[in-house]
Amino acid sequence: MQRYKASYMFERLRNKWKVNGFQLLLILCTFAIGGSLCGYVGRKIMALLPLEKGAIWIIVYILIVTILWPMAVLLVSIPFGQFSFFKNYIRRIGRRMAGKKD
Repeated sequence: MQRYKASYMFERLRNKWKVNGFQLLLILCTFAIGGSLCGYVGRKIMALLPLEKGAIWIIVYILIVTILWPMAVLLVSIPFGQFSFFKNYIRRIGRRMAGKKD
């Protein structure tokens, strides 16, 4: 049953983004590696700041990661050949955050 749900989810993403199966794999890898890179760099930046772990540390970390994520994903998308997809994806997210319709 779980396998069916996973394949259905991947098929929906593939159709929504209008990509083939291999491109979907590259996109998902880019999301995973870009997110991991973002978290890693964010922790390194936080280590340089004179903050103790607590509420302020968490807020600053979230802000740093929010700023780094688009850059990390775009950087990782280049070797995967998915730069144009992610450029458009991040542009759509920016429009939604600004309250504009696609």
